[in-house]
Amino acid sequence: MSKELPQILLVEDEPAIAELLRFTMQGAGFATIVATDVAQARRQIAESLPHAVLLDWMLPDSSGLALLSELRRDQRTAALPVIMLTAKGMEEDKVKGLNEGADDYVTKPFSPKELVARVQALLRRKTPEIGSQALKYGDISIDVERRQVSLANRPVALDQAEFKLLRYLVAHPDRIFSRAQLLDKVWGDHTFIEERTVDVHIMRLRKSLGDLSHYVQTVRGVGYRMSAEAQD
Repeated sequence: MSKELPQILLVEDEPAIAELLRFTMQGAGFATIVATDVAQARRQIAESLPHAVLLDWMLPDSSGLALLSELRRDQRTAALPVIMLTAKGMEEDKVKGLNEGADDYVTKPFSPKELVARVQALLRRKTPEIGSQALKYGDISIDVERRQVSLANRPVALDQAEFKLLRYLVAHPDRIFSRAQLLDKVWGDHTFIEERTVDVHIMRLRKSLGDLSHYVQTVRGVGYRMSAEAQD
């Protein structure tokens, strides 16, 4: 299976800074798309939801803070990880950005390596399913780098859809997800397939898990969850 790179949207109008950050982020293993103003950023987000946004405060057509407010008001983007990039260093500016919903705040000039570390830390915290670290839950172990799954130390072969679904559920144990949420988070929010298709993938995943199929639980009327605890 080919490894999917986490996608970063960089909203920055200064060409030299944008190119430096694009080069740095791509070198760190991120697919990076650059938008030079708020309008372009809106179009890009509408087309494809990135895994995180690096958002400059001062932009030619509006402010990054205004775009951040829009993102937090929209259910589709409310939880989208956002790091503000700005030359504003006053404490009240940082507080304002964080109060509007920024997950982190980096003041220019900054170290590109530090920014990469901050992005990686943010994604580990908010979207662990896209990281490269190994995942484990109960008797399920996932080697993300090698795309290998072991059940009680016994390797098992999964197809790409099964692997992505299992990885997401293991990364968020004991949380209940609706079919629509799983479609958005596992296959992408612009995937035009029926929600019931999730049921088919769940059924196939359970079959592949064999004796551990009970880990993938149905929550009647709501969706599915990964849990090692017995259902009521």
